[in-house]
Amino acid sequence: MLDLFYLLALVQIVLGIYSLWDGFGWFRMIRQRLGAHAGFYAPVAALICPCKGNEPGLEENLAALTRFDYSNYEIFFTLATSLDPALKIIERVKAASPRPVHIVIAGPPTDCGEKVHILRRAVESLPENFEVMVFTDSDVRLGRAWLKKLVAPLQDPRIGATTSYRWIIPKGSLGGGGFASALASAWNAAIATLLGNSRGNFCWGGGTAIRRTTFLDAGVLDAWSGAVSDDFAVTRALEEAGKPIVFCPECLAPTLHPWTGTSLFEFTNRQILITRVYDPRRWRLGAAAHVSYSLTLLLGAGVILSAMIAGDPWIQIALIALAVPLLAAMKGAVRTMAVGELLPEWKAQLDPWSWAWTALAPVVPFLFSWNFILSLVTRRMRWRGIRYELISPNITRILQR
Repeated sequence: MLDLFYLLALVQIVLGIYSLWDGFGWFRMIRQRLGAHAGFYAPVAALICPCKGNEPGLEENLAALTRFDYSNYEIFFTLATSLDPALKIIERVKAASPRPVHIVIAGPPTDCGEKVHILRRAVESLPENFEVMVFTDSDVRLGRAWLKKLVAPLQDPRIGATTSYRWIIPKGSLGGGGFASALASAWNAAIATLLGNSRGNFCWGGGTAIRRTTFLDAGVLDAWSGAVSDDFAVTRALEEAGKPIVFCPECLAPTLHPWTGTSLFEFTNRQILITRVYDPRRWRLGAAAHVSYSLTLLLGAGVILSAMIAGDPWIQIALIALAVPLLAAMKGAVRTMAVGELLPEWKAQLDPWSWAWTALAPVVPFLFSWNFILSLVTRRMRWRGIRYELISPNITRILQR
């Protein structure tokens, strides 16, 4: 067992050093992007935001969408039903908006995810004058330059889409739901740093811009047929069309949604299950990385405990085992520094939780491991109050509304 531990630990240390080096590369990429001019491409854009329910901070989030420093765009809020409590908030935002605001009532879904269904109806309702479509979510709080920076790279027609990603800003205290928020943020941060290499990028539904012609030529509407994941379906369609996806870290989207233990597990389990169904290769790579990390540390704890009981030397084993989470924490520290530069206006909210992205980085792989294991035994999930069964990327069964 000791030899197996040494072998696994060696592999994890090598992987950890590579991951840390990759993290510094991500940091360098961010600084390069922040120092570059966004460009001047600013065509007529349709900003599409699906909504459901009166979530915390909703009115402030939606109002921010009306204040972008962008010359010509219109907003399309889309809902499944006119009975949704978000409608009243949207109407208030619309009344105060300096930009044109439209409301699309899509009706309930029948054979796909609700979000996919209402996005499809919004796209189908767009007038022909919109050259670019931008998708965002209702739980992010975006800055004034966000839209301009996300759209500008599309000046190059070879680009399939531009995308950003969320950065969860924890809320609450450690004794009042704050730990769940901190763990959700650390878990999410690990995914954010996967973006940057165009060959491995994927579209995130909370911040994706795409030319309308590209959207139609790539057959995204067909890819959405029967799907539950809007962003993975867009990613698959663009990959099949040979269109690269460009990550715009300068468009990182702050998310202030509060978390509980229940919502944390529901969110993380759902994301990994969706990944298993829509991108098996990425799922396999993630499972191998996180499960092997967790097994190495668990085996190390067992070896150390056995050595202590037997009265054998164990300090050397402990130091080797400690190197594995230490490298993960160092990667978390690099993320923390990078996000401080990406979101300077959020410094007051970020600083109290800066420890979380470092201290919890070694813990996050255990949560990922649980998510991956659970995705092996079920294809059922809950999303915004609706239970689904994911049969395949284009077959979704609605179990309970």
